[in-house]
Amino acid sequence: MNWINNVVRPKIRSFLTTKRDMPENAWITCPETGQMVFYKDVEANQFVIPGSEVHMKMDADTRLKSIFDEGVYERVTLPEAAQDPLKFRDGRRYTERLRDAKTKTELEDAVVVGEGLIEGLDVVSAVQDFRFMAGSLGMAAGEAVIAGMFRALERKTPFVLFSASGGARMQEGILSLMQMPRTTIAVQRLRDAGLPYIVVLTDPTTGGVTASYAMLGDIHIAEPNALICFAGPRVIQQTIREQLPEGFQRSEYLLEHGMIDMVVHRHKLRETIARVCRLLMSKPAAMTRGQHINGAGHVNGSAVDSEGIDVATVVDEPAGNDVIEAEPVGDDERFTVDPTAPPRDTTAKPND
Repeated sequence: MNWINNVVRPKIRSFLTTKRDMPENAWITCPETGQMVFYKDVEANQFVIPGSEVHMKMDADTRLKSIFDEGVYERVTLPEAAQDPLKFRDGRRYTERLRDAKTKTELEDAVVVGEGLIEGLDVVSAVQDFRFMAGSLGMAAGEAVIAGMFRALERKTPFVLFSASGGARMQEGILSLMQMPRTTIAVQRLRDAGLPYIVVLTDPTTGGVTASYAMLGDIHIAEPNALICFAGPRVIQQTIREQLPEGFQRSEYLLEHGMIDMVVHRHKLRETIARVCRLLMSKPAAMTRGQHINGAGHVNGSAVDSEGIDVATVVDEPAGNDVIEAEPVGDDERFTVDPTAPPRDTTAKPND
């Protein structure tokens, strides 16, 4: 009798009352409106909530696939960095936190570097994954960013960085802070080589990352309503004891105050990055002697190619038709001053 009650009846009951288990991540709650949205719809929309247009966080692999042609890219091999060099421990060992982050994200650290084509143009890109210890900047992340920049130098391609970080990784102390000047030097190497460095600021970009390579780009693009700051608004408000303006430290506020160059919706990021890269990588035709700077030899946003200019001839010869002028002006339009004429009275006079 027990066998019938304990085995047979539960099986019959399970067949009659079949209940499908709903995955935990099948629905996403919009942080702005509280609306429940089906996960597959958000994923198909590049993790932008339909209706409210809230830009959710993206993992590194998804981000790279969204910008490269046909979602195809190759990962750049990154150098290894020391694990737990300070033997740090707070509530848990740092090695345990690293192991959990690696298991959860299937990444070695917070930064992933890939190379591929964006609308046919070779590009090297690095992405910070916020899932890995809040995208914090440690030795491994710093090495990854530098390796990505050096890869761009090697291939002579633009370098695009997607930032998402809570700042420096406290478990590595001063070794984490040292990544700020190290990455700054790598940025200078890109600049010396004349290669574009484009930064896409995503939510959130804070702390030491903002204070170093995230704000050293040639062009700064931000996603809508992304938090971009060094110290957070709550810390600032508690320090100065004043109410902060609405939207403080958000993308649109920083654009209005000149800290970033543009705010671009995620659906238009790929074409915007491709257009900027083409503009910055374009090379003007060589100028010849006697050609004006604002003529066909000048391209906005690019350095003027001076290979075709005979500098010595232009400097040594007296001013004449060989002078390179900013604007072509005829002799009859030139302004001349008569040295014998009396000086003009420029003092202000009251109105009658």
